[in-house]
Amino acid sequence: MSNSLVHILNNDCPNCLKGKVFKEKSIFFKFSFPKMNEYCPNCNFKFEKEPGYFFGAMYVNYGLSVAQGIATYLIAHFFFEQTFDLRMIPIIMAVMLALSPFNIRLSRLLWIYMFKNYSN
Repeated sequence: MSNSLVHILNNDCPNCLKGKVFKEKSIFFKFSFPKMNEYCPNCNFKFEKEPGYFFGAMYVNYGLSVAQGIATYLIAHFFFEQTFDLRMIPIIMAVMLALSPFNIRLSRLLWIYMFKNYSN
């Protein structure tokens, strides 16, 4: 499990673990829409199995965003007197917006690895 997490964060191909899923080498701190390779440059593994394959990754992305929003609230509420201050909403929105390119990449990688053939 921890080995798969390292490969996910390294943007490695789920089949050969040598090629890259995204054209950028790192999935961190890129503020543009991700550009995926259609096939693995190393083993020619097709990442998008069928049209609409990554619609399920949107649910993973939603879960990541909700978890990050809750974590941001839990950290931010220590800096305000009221339990829920409306000034926290822009802070939560800014964090979620800043992390959205990372979430897109991570959710797609998690989706690919969830449906990886582990029988090999």
